[in-house]
Amino acid sequence: MDGDDVVMGEVTLFEGPGAGFLGSGAQTAVLVSFLAFAGLSLLLCVLAAPERDEVADFYAANRSLTPFQAAIALVGGYMSAATLLSTTGLVAVVGYDGLVLVLSTSLALGVLLILAGPLRNAGRFTIGDILALRMTGAAPRIAAALATLAVSLPFLVVQLSGVGSTTALLIGLENPGAQKACIVFVGTLMICYPVLGGMRGTSVVQILKVVIVFGAVAAVAVLVLNRFHWNVNALLAAATRGSGRPDVYLHSGLQLGQDPAGRLDFFGTQLTVVLGLAVMPHMITQINSVADGAAARRASRYALTAISVFCLLVVIAGLGAAALVGDRTITAVDPKGQMSLLLLAGGLEGGTANAAGSALFTAVACAVFVAVLGVVAGAALSAAAALAHDVHAHAVRRGRLTEMREIRSARWSGVGIGVLSILLATLSQGYNVNFLSSLALAVAASSVLPAVVYTLFWQRYNRTGLLWTVYGGLATSIGLNVFSPTVSGTPFALFPHNDFHWYPMQTPGVVSIPTAFLLGWVGSVVARGRRADDGQGEPGYAEAEFRILTGAGGD
Repeated sequence: MDGDDVVMGEVTLFEGPGAGFLGSGAQTAVLVSFLAFAGLSLLLCVLAAPERDEVADFYAANRSLTPFQAAIALVGGYMSAATLLSTTGLVAVVGYDGLVLVLSTSLALGVLLILAGPLRNAGRFTIGDILALRMTGAAPRIAAALATLAVSLPFLVVQLSGVGSTTALLIGLENPGAQKACIVFVGTLMICYPVLGGMRGTSVVQILKVVIVFGAVAAVAVLVLNRFHWNVNALLAAATRGSGRPDVYLHSGLQLGQDPAGRLDFFGTQLTVVLGLAVMPHMITQINSVADGAAARRASRYALTAISVFCLLVVIAGLGAAALVGDRTITAVDPKGQMSLLLLAGGLEGGTANAAGSALFTAVACAVFVAVLGVVAGAALSAAAALAHDVHAHAVRRGRLTEMREIRSARWSGVGIGVLSILLATLSQGYNVNFLSSLALAVAASSVLPAVVYTLFWQRYNRTGLLWTVYGGLATSIGLNVFSPTVSGTPFALFPHNDFHWYPMQTPGVVSIPTAFLLGWVGSVVARGRRADDGQGEPGYAEAEFRILTGAGGD
C-alpha cells in the first residue's frame, strides 16, 4: 500500500501519499458524520426519555412499542460491529463457512421467535423476573444477574475496543492514545443513552441505527450487483477467483479444517451463535417493550424477515469484497478480513478521491460507528437493569425499594457498568480480545438459554436445578474458553506467546450447552424430594403455567 494506489480489477482502494488509510478529505467527512450522528442520536434519546420516574417506563417503555417498532429495535440489537465487519470478512475470506455463519445469525432470530411469546408473558423487565416466576428468594435473581453481567460485560468490552481502533484509524489517528480517546468518547455516549433515555431512548437510537446501517449496506450490495450486471453466477465466479483458493472457497472446512475435529468445532461455533444470539440479555429486555405475547411474536416475525434481508446484503458485500478487492489485499490489511467491507466501500464509485465514492465510504464508516453505539447501549441497559432490579431492589431490599430509588439505582448502575467497560477496553488495547464475542455467546447459550427453557417449559424445574444450570453453565463455558486456543497457543490468541490450552476447539458450546442442560435436569431430580425446593410458599406451578401461556398476572 505505502501510499500507492492498490488496484484489483477496476476498484481503486487507496489514494494519496501519506494519507494513511484514507485521504484527508474523506477523513474529515467521516469525522463530521460521526459527530453529527452522535449529536443527533443523543438529542433524540433525551427527547424520547421517560417523563416520570416509573420502573415500567424506564425498563420497558411502558410496553408501548408497536410490534413494528420493537422489530426494528430487535434488528438493531443484532446489527453489531461483528455482523458488519467480521461476518462480511468471513464471507470474503473463507467463503462457504462465512455463508453458514450468516445463516446461523438468521436462525437465531428463528429461535427467538419460538421463545418470544412465553418470554413476554412470563417476564416483566429482566431475565431475573423470568427465573423468579416459579422460585422466590434472592438466589434465582442473583444467578440471573451474574449470568447477565457475564454476557454483557465481555460483549461491551470487545465492541468498545474494536470501535476505538476502527474509529481512530478512519479519522487518521492511529496512535494508542488516540484509540483510547475514541474508546472513552464512544463509551461516554454508551452511558448517556440508557442513563438518560431508558428503554425509550435506547429504542429510538436502535431504530435510527437500523435506517443508517441498512441503507449503507444496501447501497454497497446494489453497486456490487450492478458491477456484475445483476448476474449472481458471475459474482460467485469472480469471488471464487479473487479468493486465491478457488478450489475450496465454496466448500466447507476453509475456516477450521475438514478433519473431524475441525467439523465438530465448526458445528459448535454455529450452535453457539444460533442459541447464544437468541437469548442475549438486551434482546430479552427488548421483547418486554411490547404489550403482550402475541405482539412479541409479531415483532419477532418482522425482525426475522428484516434480518434475513440484511444478511443477504451482507453476503453480497462479502462476495463483492472477494471479487473486487481480492484476498491478497484484504488479508494484507487484516488477516481475518474484518476491514473487507470498508475496503470495498472505499473502492467502489471511483474510490474516496471521487465525491460519490467518498460519500459511500463515509456512509459505510458511519454505519460501523452507529452499529456499535446502538448495540452497546442496549447491552448496558440490560446490565444496569439486572443490577438495580434483580440485585438491589429484590435480592437486597426484598422488593421494598421505591420506583424512584430503583430508577436512580439503575442509572448509577449504568454509569458503573459503562465506566468499567471503558476501563477494561482501554487496558485491552494491543491485545486480541475478539474471543470475548464468542465467550459472551457461549455464556448466553450455556447459562441463560437452558435456565430460561426449563423455567418456561418444564414443570418440575426447581431452585437447585436452576442454580446448577446457571452456575454450571457459567463455569463450564468460561473455564473451557480460558483453556482454548483463542486465549493461548495460536498467533491470533490473547496471549500468542504462551501456550496453556488443552481444550482444542475455538468455542466451548458443543460441550458447555449440553452440560448445562444435563446439570439442570440432574439438579432438579436430586432436589425433587425436598419440599423447600419444590416451591412451598411460591407461585403454584398451575398458576405459573397459566401466566406463561396467557400473560395473565404480568405487568
